[in-house]
Amino acid sequence: MHRTDTRTEGSVSWTVSPEAVGSPDAAALWRTYYTEVSDRYYLLHERRRTAPEELEREIAAETGDDLRPPAGTLLVARYGGEPAGTAGVRLLDDVKGLRTAELKRVFLREEMRGKGGAALLLAAAEDAARALGAEQIVLDTRLDLVEARALYARHGYEESEPLTERMYAECWYVKKLVPAAG
Repeated sequence: MHRTDTRTEGSVSWTVSPEAVGSPDAAALWRTYYTEVSDRYYLLHERRRTAPEELEREIAAETGDDLRPPAGTLLVARYGGEPAGTAGVRLLDDVKGLRTAELKRVFLREEMRGKGGAALLLAAAEDAARALGAEQIVLDTRLDLVEARALYARHGYEESEPLTERMYAECWYVKKLVPAAG
């Protein structure tokens, strides 16, 4: 996917386009994403925020290399030109005989939520998965990320049996991808 998806809200536009995993904007968004979901987890389970050394270790361990072309794509959403969020797509081995992509790092900065960007970002990720040849898209998430789970349900993702074995994976979703028109 090399095009930019755009939607205007009032006088401000959303854009979503592929970006290098290591770009400064992508790295800053990844840090913000990881800090939020990590703090949320530790506050819920241990009544504390993520320790700085834990944060640095985990960010360093998740390089995003699996989101690099040719088998992956990282998308960055911007609102009025300002980096606002990300979504990543990577090809997996076939699942149940279907060419499958995995959705990762779906995130909008807190102050950018409720402005219509999540749906645009999700649609762009699905387009990127189609461009990679995927027939379906899958993801895993945590039960406490209720906003994300509601977003996926609103956009046709259905809960499925476990598809991965990851420490924080508690629920799984799948969506068949209809070929793009045209």
